[in-house]
Amino acid sequence: MKHSRIGAARLKWVAMESVDEQQYQAHLRSVAAQWEQALEAAGFAAAIVAAGVPQRHLFDDLEAFFRPNPHFALWFPHRGCVGAALLFAPGRRPKLYFHRPEDYWHLPPDLPDWAAAHFELAVFADSEQLEEALRRDAKRLRTAFIGARAPASLDAELNPASLVNRLHHQRAWKTDFEVACLRQAMASGVAGHLAARDAYYDGGSEFDILSAYLSASKQTEADLPYPCIVGLDEHAAVLHYQHYARSRPPGSRVLLIDAGASCRGYGCDITRTWATPEAGAFAELINALDEQQRGLIDTIEPGLHYVELHLAMHRRLCELLRRFGLVKCSAAAAFEQGVSQTFMPHGLGHLLGLQTHDVGGWQSSPQGDEAPPPKGHETLRLTRSIEAGMVFTVEPGLYFIPMLLRELRTQPGGAEVNWPLVESLTPCGGVRIEDNVLVTADGASNLTRAAFAQAQRTA
Repeated sequence: MKHSRIGAARLKWVAMESVDEQQYQAHLRSVAAQWEQALEAAGFAAAIVAAGVPQRHLFDDLEAFFRPNPHFALWFPHRGCVGAALLFAPGRRPKLYFHRPEDYWHLPPDLPDWAAAHFELAVFADSEQLEEALRRDAKRLRTAFIGARAPASLDAELNPASLVNRLHHQRAWKTDFEVACLRQAMASGVAGHLAARDAYYDGGSEFDILSAYLSASKQTEADLPYPCIVGLDEHAAVLHYQHYARSRPPGSRVLLIDAGASCRGYGCDITRTWATPEAGAFAELINALDEQQRGLIDTIEPGLHYVELHLAMHRRLCELLRRFGLVKCSAAAAFEQGVSQTFMPHGLGHLLGLQTHDVGGWQSSPQGDEAPPPKGHETLRLTRSIEAGMVFTVEPGLYFIPMLLRELRTQPGGAEVNWPLVESLTPCGGVRIEDNVLVTADGASNLTRAAFAQAQRTA
């Protein structure tokens, strides 16, 4: 990959709290219409959606970072919502029950200025009074409760599958408001990635690179949509590498960073791989995978099945294995023998939105029917037909994972591998290139590449 060196500190940071009122209003109308249809199909008159509360660590009085119920965040995309709930009944204005306790241990949340324009509001300092108001307002309605647990005082069915399946299925399509949030998250994430790259080339350790990423993306660990993956050299071959070494290995040649950013609960998911000049052929492999990933995205269009896209990437990987001399057989033969599955053991991508791995990826119908991935590709998280309005990741990788390489040696395809070359590249770990894509009526819009291009223009 070729990017000019950009000082991330000079990038303009997008204000994460800005919201387009018209986009948000249109978003709420769309959500209300979808929920009304889902409630009617499932036989419910109303839904109570709980934001949730922080969970304590086992045998501890400290709480984990709070992340609201994504079904609540779909309606109310604001982080200050602990203990809140929402009542939606078709024909009524959505009612927000906001919990604002009197507290001196923590700063109580405030309602954002825009909330009154979109919801009927009721603010409570006491959680029991909030629960009583919910019980009173939902009385005599057949109500579904969407959340971790339904209070005993509420006559509501907890997470009924007939409703939840429909809610999950429809989350694949994003409104303009949701796409705008993802674009803002992307701008912040790209600023972090550029700073991380610069920190690596300046000699930083994994910990130094993480610190540079958080600073430039203006996030704390609690803001992240998922824990950052920062792997140097062999660590790049650990798909969800979870540590941050404080010292840099001598002669480091490769950085793989998988890191995102959030805006109003919507998170981007970006991976880039960088190499030093000493990486030699491995740097060429990074550029070649980047080229193949962009070429694959160019083929995306409504009606294409995501499984077909995944398998097409494996064929492209086999072509790379053949081109770089990593296998001695033809690309077609390598594909038929499943050799590429050793070098890319994960799925090509997943739905993206309020959750990093957004729900409904295997669903083939609103009723909850599922289409599991094909044999040999069980880790694929998305098996649906591609439709306009969907947002998902495209993240091919090519890794040298000792555990999987040992297994390949015992399989028929192992005889076709150029093992001396594989062993020479194994210390470089692996490469992954991940972009976030919005499907349009006539193709795909690469949100990630657009954010990188904008960063270059404004540097």
